[in-house]
Amino acid sequence: MTKPDAPLSRVVGGTTAKALEKSLGLVTADDLFRHYPRRYAERGELTDLSSLDIDQYVTVMAEVLSVTTRQMAARRGSLTEVVISDGHGKMKLTFFKQPYRERELRPGRRGLFSGKVGAYRGTRQLTHPDYLLLPEDDDVDDETADAFANALIPVYPASGKVTSWTIARAVALALHNVDEITDPLPADIRVAKGLVSLRDAYELIHKPTGRDDVSIAVKRLRWEEAFVLQTALAQRSAAARAMPAVARRSTAGGLVAGFDAQLPFTLTAGQIDVGEVLGAELARDHPMHRLLQGEVGSGKTVVALRAMLAVVDAGGQAALLAPTEVLAQQHYRSITSLLGPLAQRGMLGGAAAGTRVVMLTGSQSVSTRRAALDEVVSGDAGIVVGTHALLQDKVEFHDLGFVVVDEQHRFGVEQRAALAAKSRS
Repeated sequence: MTKPDAPLSRVVGGTTAKALEKSLGLVTADDLFRHYPRRYAERGELTDLSSLDIDQYVTVMAEVLSVTTRQMAARRGSLTEVVISDGHGKMKLTFFKQPYRERELRPGRRGLFSGKVGAYRGTRQLTHPDYLLLPEDDDVDDETADAFANALIPVYPASGKVTSWTIARAVALALHNVDEITDPLPADIRVAKGLVSLRDAYELIHKPTGRDDVSIAVKRLRWEEAFVLQTALAQRSAAARAMPAVARRSTAGGLVAGFDAQLPFTLTAGQIDVGEVLGAELARDHPMHRLLQGEVGSGKTVVALRAMLAVVDAGGQAALLAPTEVLAQQHYRSITSLLGPLAQRGMLGGAAAGTRVVMLTGSQSVSTRRAALDEVVSGDAGIVVGTHALLQDKVEFHDLGFVVVDEQHRFGVEQRAALAAKSRS
């Protein structure tokens, strides 16, 4: 029994499998099934030849208008020129030393022609293109009939080594040879949403009898993509909830209370509500993952700073990761300005119950950076503001408990994970 994860060599033969892997990176039958057509050609419609760009690798459907062969004067051999048309524009196919093409490419024949678009004397042309003539009654072989039996002809992302119709034939062969296709969508969901099975979706998208077949397949495959993604995210979320973490419970009369008392404005109801949610989640024994959104000037920095101070109150450290040095410097100035004496513990005029705020960026001098690293590893700095420099191996925290990422979309998953891994909790 052949399954979708079987090597293509077992499904379509070694030569074709090798070409598919080398040119398109397709290794298994499932890889081939997931290599969907980019568009469909209809037997009654020809490709708009005027839309083709120079140096573009194309597969077009056109009709042969004329074919001529002549001897070349300056060099030995013959030149066969074939003119094809979409009914409006024309394009030339050229073959050197291949006069037998004249017998195949007879006027009136329609087919698929693949090659790299070039130009000669202002006219688009394909030089030595691959082609597949649509079958006539007297030249239909079983393989071609199976791949192109329907009115819609799939046109695949292809290459100079593997043509679209080679892929279509390989798909048809794979669909015939693969016995068991496991469906990631549960049957009850398929029934409830009116979706076809995965095998049926493959059949419909690769060998459609009409546009409705394509729509049915696309609906199913899009639904599956969303389902699989949401399932993976749910599994990741469940795994994160199962991870242990040190609960960071805010203490009465600590930095948060001192910060609130010195604010020159009153916190909004929304800021207080969000702060309570963050505080409750920080007090749990598993990691918190939150996206804080708000309009410009809505007070996101204040909300994030209160959460960082709650972690510091609980004996941990907090880090703020910014994508650029300019943003890191802005955050550093904003935080130290808002905290005032609370950010200057141990310094003249600093609050005894405060903490220290340091900044780490790639452009700092060696002495400044060394001093900041010492405060981070010793735990003297409760809040650390920085750029990608925070991700370096040499940066060690005393007890990192909370990470705030500004403009999260500008950091990769691995970058954020590298910083989170520096936490001992």
